[in-house]
Amino acid sequence: MSIDPERAATISAQLPGSRVVLCDVTDEDAVNAAFRGIDRLDILVNNAGIGLVGNVEETSADDFRRIFRTNVEGVFLVTRAAIPLIRASHGSIINIGSVAGLVGVKRRFAYCGTKGAVIAFTRQLAVDYPGEFRVNCIAPGTVETPFVEAFLERYHKHEKEKTREELHRRQPVGRMGKAEEIAGLALYLACDESSFMTGSILPIDGGWTAA
Repeated sequence: MSIDPERAATISAQLPGSRVVLCDVTDEDAVNAAFRGIDRLDILVNNAGIGLVGNVEETSADDFRRIFRTNVEGVFLVTRAAIPLIRASHGSIINIGSVAGLVGVKRRFAYCGTKGAVIAFTRQLAVDYPGEFRVNCIAPGTVETPFVEAFLERYHKHEKEKTREELHRRQPVGRMGKAEEIAGLALYLACDESSFMTGSILPIDGGWTAA
């Protein structure tokens, strides 16, 4: 599911048997309608999210509500709609959290709050549904993605390369992560080799949370 039809179509073209479902995860009716069109679901990845830069004083009420609506309420609405299908398949839910839900990140007041909620959701769902399906959470550090590019363009347009280098250095290994590295961990959580794992929070952060 996506709200970006062009990028979704590009990805779908690389995945035989897949199809694109356009859906705004903050729209309850749209989410429920999307899941009514799905007959079987083995894996759910809650990956939709937005960012916000600012400390508590810099965060407007509207921006606070907007990020919580996408990053937290969106996970709630999608997960609730998916549970009958995931329960039927004894499937796997994979939530994409962040190291920002595990440690404080400067000037990420609201974002840290949303990712902390996703981590708490993960643990709570694992307690409520043991044996019915699995739910785990990946907590990435900074990863080179369009999300980071949009952040650089919006907040650091005048010094993008300087800030990009700072983002690389934020991880003790000296670089940002790659999307393929996060996808590899998600693949493991989706398959039977991880069948003894539920309620786990897995940092993949170049050593950030260990430092």
